[in-house]
Amino acid sequence: MEKDKSHLNRIQGIANYQFEEDIGRELFPDGVKITLSKKTGRARHVYLDGKLMATLRPTNGFFSLTINGAQRLSSLIKPPRFRVVVQKDVEEFIREGRNVFARHVVASDQEIRPGEEVIITNEEDEVLAVGRALLTGREMLSFKRGVAVKVRRGSSEG
Repeated sequence: MEKDKSHLNRIQGIANYQFEEDIGRELFPDGVKITLSKKTGRARHVYLDGKLMATLRPTNGFFSLTINGAQRLSSLIKPPRFRVVVQKDVEEFIREGRNVFARHVVASDQEIRPGEEVIITNEEDEVLAVGRALLTGREMLSFKRGVAVKVRRGSSEG
């Protein structure tokens, strides 16, 4: 039981660092299920109500969110934080898991840095996909060429 609590405290602390101070307890409340890596014994996956919310990346120790995790995070953090908003005419492509090009970005969190986990939404703040920023939030709006976000998973993917 103590070991479970230490894993929970650890993932909540990582969420506080990665996303926002004091978000860890709300994002990953006491009822989450944490699966551990068989090789290292470290926390690997976080489930809430039977749904995978996030995976801890062994390469950098940060979370990769699933669509469920992104929806939960977006409900807890006010726009525009961690969001990249895309044009209406590319919504379906993004839902299918296609990358976000800078020319399709209509708004973005100005504090986004390359490598950060971001939530791609439409103008109604509906989660379309999750991915990793390749540009800063400011560059996403000023550039007219190139990939702004490498999409990991779209909301309509299985």
